[in-house]
Amino acid sequence: MQPILLNVDDDPQVQRTLELDLRSHYSRFRVLVAKDGGSALQLLKQLKIRNETCALFLIDQRMPDMTGVEFLEHAMEIFPETKRVLLTAYADSDAAINSINKAKIDYYIMKPWDPPEDNLYPILDDLLDDWLASNRPVFDGIRILGLRWSPDSFAVRNFLAQNAIPYQWLDVESTEEGKKLLEYLNAKEDSNIKPPTVLFPDGSYLESPTNSQLAEKIGLRTQTKTRYYDLAIIGGGPSGLAAAVYGASEGLHTVLIESRAPGGQAGTSSNIENYLGFPSGLTGANLARRAVTQARKFGAEIINPQEVTGIRVDGPYRHVRFADGTEIRCHVLLISTGVAYRKLENVSGFDKLVGAGIYYGSSLADAALCKDQEVFFVGGANSAGQAAIHFAGYAKKVVMLIRGDSLSNSMSKYLIDKINSTKNIEVWPNSQVSKVFGEKKLEGITITDSANKKTAIPTNLLFVFIGAKPHTDWLAETVDRDEHGFILTGPDLNSQGRTRPKGWILERPPYLLETNIAGVFAAGDVRHGSMKRIASAVGEGGMAIQFIQQYLSEAS
Repeated sequence: MQPILLNVDDDPQVQRTLELDLRSHYSRFRVLVAKDGGSALQLLKQLKIRNETCALFLIDQRMPDMTGVEFLEHAMEIFPETKRVLLTAYADSDAAINSINKAKIDYYIMKPWDPPEDNLYPILDDLLDDWLASNRPVFDGIRILGLRWSPDSFAVRNFLAQNAIPYQWLDVESTEEGKKLLEYLNAKEDSNIKPPTVLFPDGSYLESPTNSQLAEKIGLRTQTKTRYYDLAIIGGGPSGLAAAVYGASEGLHTVLIESRAPGGQAGTSSNIENYLGFPSGLTGANLARRAVTQARKFGAEIINPQEVTGIRVDGPYRHVRFADGTEIRCHVLLISTGVAYRKLENVSGFDKLVGAGIYYGSSLADAALCKDQEVFFVGGANSAGQAAIHFAGYAKKVVMLIRGDSLSNSMSKYLIDKINSTKNIEVWPNSQVSKVFGEKKLEGITITDSANKKTAIPTNLLFVFIGAKPHTDWLAETVDRDEHGFILTGPDLNSQGRTRPKGWILERPPYLLETNIAGVFAAGDVRHGSMKRIASAVGEGGMAIQFIQQYLSEAS
């Protein structure tokens, strides 16, 4: 967006002349005009909401509703870095000089300024050169007006972060800019707009938006192009993305459906250092971004956010039902919905503070908000270790609470070594959170050790990284699962002395990654017996395509 030169003058003839002079000489700027101070101030507020920049104010001193100096006093609160020039008649020169300090006027120009080559452009050129030299470009993207400890504000931030959409966070309680923008927005709409409110570069906004509303606004695809596919993949973690890449590259008409953002739980990892081919490591978001680009390169459709609520079988077709009631059908279905972090059970006061100081997992954006604070992590697996190391670069101290004696039971050695060498990370073994307290935000936790000793500690931040609960409740009774909800495939389907799953009608047994329903496969962390590692999930996603092609060849 071009920086703006604003002229305010109640004399139409003078304004037209100045506008022509400015447009002819300053093509790299956008010239706007207003006829009085009141309308000009409203215009400035709208420009602020749209996140535009003003380089120069040229303001007439004599205006009926307010003087030029009075206008500049108000305008500098909205755009404090803008250069200010007062246009005066000879009789107003003393007033202009006396007001230089009051309104911090950079210069005053006497009317008339003919010829502009001598009396206008040299002055403005110097001022604009100074402005350009000191100006820092504004963030040209999405801005969130929110509350630091609001679960709704956190949900908006988290959705954008997971989908790798850059944004600027403005707390309406602690930042002056956030307060002012909300004030200007309410004045414009004559309403009571509340956070979280998302401002877009085109000047539009969404108040308390849903994920679907955000997705539509930022251009994510939430609906499929057609209603029939060779292969439908439910879940966009590493296994689902790998299957999309291999399936589409083999010529299968492929669609991947993800309920939140491609990458899954792995997509929130701050640095994956043990993934083959990346000796310096890579973030989960980077891995997901590369995989999405690769899948789309081969023609795979990626739909998100879109929630699947059920599946059904109709002859050779598998039907996938979405939350909005629509369906697609496919020849083959792959379930790769991954896992979620388990909730802390039986912890007093826990649920009401989720999103207000208590968080499941983390995003890279969360770390910067924890600067100089003490942060507590629950969990001792790799995901917790990666996050703790990342947060240690911002937080005053990171404390890892683990139920076991040491991290070696659940974490890779390279992460343990890094944690042990990071001075502001502490590991408290044989510890668990037994209580949390706080009304509108987390204010403290009670930690219980193996001897049942309880210690109350003040903190505003608790991140939970425990266990793995599979996303399979939506499958109801259609697909066989173990007692924990993980999907049974291949030989694991044969229980109680059976040589084939109940209801299985084909002569052959299920393939290694095939469920009890022929043509429905599972891969990655959601599958019973999987290794729960990113590389193995990617491998299973690629392997599934081999079995899928075998199934399609025998069905044709």
